[in-house]
Amino acid sequence: MKKFQGQTAFITGAAAGIGQALARSLAREGCNLFLVDIDAGGLQRLRDELSARPVQIWTATCDLTESDAVQRMVSEALQKTGGIDLLINNAGVAYYGATDQMTQPQWDWLMSINLLAPIQITQLLLPSLLLREDPHIVNMCSISGLVAGGRFAAYHTSKYGLVGYTEALRAEYGRRGVGVTAICPGPVRTQLYDSAQSSKPGQKVPHPPAWLCATPEQVAEKTLKGIRRDSRQVLITPMAHLLFQMKRFVPGLIDFANRFSRRGRQKRLDAVVAARRSASIAPVVESPSSGERRAA
Repeated sequence: MKKFQGQTAFITGAAAGIGQALARSLAREGCNLFLVDIDAGGLQRLRDELSARPVQIWTATCDLTESDAVQRMVSEALQKTGGIDLLINNAGVAYYGATDQMTQPQWDWLMSINLLAPIQITQLLLPSLLLREDPHIVNMCSISGLVAGGRFAAYHTSKYGLVGYTEALRAEYGRRGVGVTAICPGPVRTQLYDSAQSSKPGQKVPHPPAWLCATPEQVAEKTLKGIRRDSRQVLITPMAHLLFQMKRFVPGLIDFANRFSRRGRQKRLDAVVAARRSASIAPVVESPSSGERRAA
């Protein structure tokens, strides 16, 4: 996609952070916008802010965990806009904590928003995109879809899946003139960490140091440049570039860093011993119905 003026972009997670920055940047370029978020107030404020621009703006409030709601929202977008030229799957959430403490509803919540909703939206919009002159699909994948660390297993899983889906789309539709780009930023100063769920109620998710982070505006700028160049993958922040190269050339170093711990293994073994001791000394009581003896 060489130009944005007169085109129509569909953006999820548009009320704040990267999505908001993308909406502002595209509006300056003269691109019409269909903006989606669960935050109705945030969408309205953004729409009011951009109303002075000579572009058309539509908004839709949608919970991306609800498949039926997603389908209705996409149908509404096609009806109102007449067709989408640029799809940006940007919405995302995170979970921080020990993976063995995650519940199935927490897994379902994260995977629905980060992976299943982008797939569903893309599948629903593909027929329309294929009828446009210069269509493009962007998936906000993160460096977490290329290099994994600890305590973010669900987030990594969703982003690895999104990277794979993006590569598959590019392989299949690139020959038909559809641009497909995976955006892989390092940490970005957004609400992702504040809104993330945690394995411990009330526990704050640690924020990366500010000097490691990009701003939403920097991500938006790099994203638009990547779209114009039809880039396969866009890495953003020095940290993302460093991790990618380390994974590529010295994967053992990343593996060592992830596995290194002075007390991690010993703590787990201490817990195993404590659990066995507790089981072995459980009091034995007599069953009132059968007279059998059993552990309490």
